[in-house]
Amino acid sequence: MPKIIFLPNEELCPDGAVLDAEPGESVLNVALKNDIGIEHACEKVCACTTCHVIIREGFDSIEESDELEEDMLDKAWGLEPDSRLGCQAIVGDIDLVVEIPKYTVNMVSENH
Repeated sequence: MPKIIFLPNEELCPDGAVLDAEPGESVLNVALKNDIGIEHACEKVCACTTCHVIIREGFDSIEESDELEEDMLDKAWGLEPDSRLGCQAIVGDIDLVVEIPKYTVNMVSENH
């Protein structure tokens, strides 16, 4: 079973986390079911950038982003070459190391 290693994030997981993930799950869903409250203002339909994450290790093991996700990512704060939307980054068979950016473009937390 692959693991997702979330790097420490001051607000969402100060100590970081190592979580089990099922292949086929999204990075966002794994985080949410383990009480890591990554924003997801569009309810996981690839219509915003609030679930932007950076895949620090294991990036090549997840499916490539499609054109819609690429268009959304262009609007994300702090975009990097290994950025993905958490709702679209699907876990494969390899462990991932994920950084949750400090900021999102969302001015007010949705508190999902």
